[in-house]
Amino acid sequence: MSGQNLVDRLSKRFGDKITGSSLEAIDPWVEVSPGGIVEVCVYLRDDADLRLNLLNCITGVDYFIADEKKAAKAGWEPHIEVVYHLSSTVNKHTLVLKVLLPRWKGGVEGELPEVPSVSGVWSTANWHEREVFDLCGVRFTGHPNLRRILCPEDWVGHPLRKDYEMPLEYHGIRGR
Repeated sequence: MSGQNLVDRLSKRFGDKITGSSLEAIDPWVEVSPGGIVEVCVYLRDDADLRLNLLNCITGVDYFIADEKKAAKAGWEPHIEVVYHLSSTVNKHTLVLKVLLPRWKGGVEGELPEVPSVSGVWSTANWHEREVFDLCGVRFTGHPNLRRILCPEDWVGHPLRKDYEMPLEYHGIRGR
């Protein structure tokens, strides 16, 4: 199935839950609304033509530029992207999904953005979502055990956010 045929098929089935696409990218992607991610993923996994039965990884990307002059030239508003890399071990093809989230829920600094968990679709999402939560500060609603996986439980902040400031010390141990 060609990229455009897939986008057309998804748009017809899911309407405004499909919010964009780029088929010219190195890894062509389809953008899905946060509220549509679980439904779209179930379809992509179960549809006989697609059978995207493997979630390779989930990553988080912080699109933020602290310098106001550079930010004004960026051409986009600060946001977080959650990126899902999917594969079909049956049909030998891949797909990338993206969900765009505000950097902060409701525009309130410190309130983590939210997206529904896909751990009920692919069990491998469990640890991938925990990693994105831990490092990028995205809350996956409905996750069975959303807690830190790489940083200690009492760590403050999310180290892959562009505005993160590394603490000078942790439990009395100086890091710099």
